[in-house]
Amino acid sequence: MFSLFGLLGSYYYIALIFQVLTIYHAFKTGRRQWIYLLIFLPAIGTLIYFFSELWPEIRRGTFGANFQRYIFPKQKINEWTRKVQISDNVTNKLGLSQAYAEQKQYDRAIELAKSCLYGLYADDPAIHLQLARQYFHNGQFKESLNHFDTLNGINKNRFGVMEDELMYVQAQDGLGMNDLADEGYRRVIRNHHSLEARYHYGLFLKKQQKKSEAREQFQVIREEIKLLPRYLRRRYGQWSRKALKELLASK
Repeated sequence: MFSLFGLLGSYYYIALIFQVLTIYHAFKTGRRQWIYLLIFLPAIGTLIYFFSELWPEIRRGTFGANFQRYIFPKQKINEWTRKVQISDNVTNKLGLSQAYAEQKQYDRAIELAKSCLYGLYADDPAIHLQLARQYFHNGQFKESLNHFDTLNGINKNRFGVMEDELMYVQAQDGLGMNDLADEGYRRVIRNHHSLEARYHYGLFLKKQQKKSEAREQFQVIREEIKLLPRYLRRRYGQWSRKALKELLASK
């Protein structure tokens, strides 16, 4: 009997630790809509959270690096700082810049990346791309567009990935370049069938007081995600949940 209670107690503490870790993960990664479920239905909530949010990261091989970033936020910065102290070269400074950016210390990240734009590296597309992204996340949309435009001049107006093209359009949106942003959102949605782009386009339309058009975008997201394979529904589920939140708020 004592062994049985001891075994049950061990399972209880393991479940409690896992519950705390999932709540911490949800809080730090901005998935705060899960927290009430994890607190009030710990067993079921933890299982649902694991298979909905953690398992896709594990399968993609990104969970370890992401979790380490939240548990030991300064570890990567410290590693790259040591490398820069050993060799103050462009590769190490860009690595340290990216480590700062991952912790949302964008001013330091930008300063380091800017210091690499000299000599042979003045037109380096990787540096301009890193700066374009960091300026965007720092809310400096004009500077972001400048570096994206420089990069597009080098790459003949080709974006490497959809996320950068969408970021470019969002920067235009942030600067009030409404006609260009409207055209850009439509283009990204048309070319990439992106639920993320459609969500941000819905927010753009809402901001323009085009409420019925905005609702239409959010409704399409809710409908289209049902047509995706299960692993893609998990990957892009956040846009469906955010669209639902907007639909409920607009009633």
